[in-house]
Amino acid sequence: MTVELRGMKTSSEQAGSSFSGYPMLALILVLLVLVIWNVAGNVPMDGADKAAKLTFVGLLVLPILVLAFLAAGFFMIQPNQAAVITLFGEYRGTERREGLRWIWPWMTKNKLSVRAHNIHSERVKINDLRGNPIEIACNVVWRVADSAEASFDVDDYKEFVNIQIEAGLRTVGSRHPYDDFEGEEVTLRGGADVINRELLEELNDRLKVAGIIVDEAGLTHLAYASEIASAMLKRQQADAIIAARAKIVLGAVGMVEDALTKLAQDDIVELDDERRAAMVSNLMVVLCGEKDVHPVINAGSLYQ
Repeated sequence: MTVELRGMKTSSEQAGSSFSGYPMLALILVLLVLVIWNVAGNVPMDGADKAAKLTFVGLLVLPILVLAFLAAGFFMIQPNQAAVITLFGEYRGTERREGLRWIWPWMTKNKLSVRAHNIHSERVKINDLRGNPIEIACNVVWRVADSAEASFDVDDYKEFVNIQIEAGLRTVGSRHPYDDFEGEEVTLRGGADVINRELLEELNDRLKVAGIIVDEAGLTHLAYASEIASAMLKRQQADAIIAARAKIVLGAVGMVEDALTKLAQDDIVELDDERRAAMVSNLMVVLCGEKDVHPVINAGSLYQ
């Protein structure tokens, strides 16, 4: 599901233009030394005229204002951090270079993290493909790939991520049944690789409008809702018993067939149709019964 932003200008990240802060820091230190030296050499003496005092105030205040102006342009960029720079509301690029940086003080800088974020979603109740209410949750690892889209194309990109994770989880969870003993469908419980891949693709499709990339997504909780958990447990048990019984019967038929074929090939005993049917019945009871059987020894002839 792709979100289309009709009627809205989409943004795209571009490199910002800022200056290294270390030469500017050295310049400020030099100016500070000059100010101190100049002020110290022009301190008005007692009885000095008004002009001398005004000159002293000018030499003190004006450099302080210049120093404050220059100091306002400093900012620091840490590893895996970005600063979105704007000039009176106009996007002027993103600065990703690490260390001490400097821009003109009238330009605005908004820092955001481009590190990997880990979110464990809340448990949400949804209906699976067969309409059964289930509880499901996931873990998602995401990061900001385009700082301009994250800053200008959505109102709050972190809240946007949280909402889209829940929406994507509901979408993927409703596509598949919780379980399928026949093995004909991809299930939420048995098809973890397929489900996680679908969830990853769904979230990347939803979040690309905000410049977000999802690196990993996977289910962390999956269970039937409490109101049907007991009934579905009985159903699972019944399905498991039926599946096990079907496999036992199929195996028993094969074993009986092999036994009859072996007896006939080796001429061990020759059985008519009646005795063959009796032997098949006895072997099926022995092989398919839940309890141990107790043999009955026939001391008479074959037909007694």
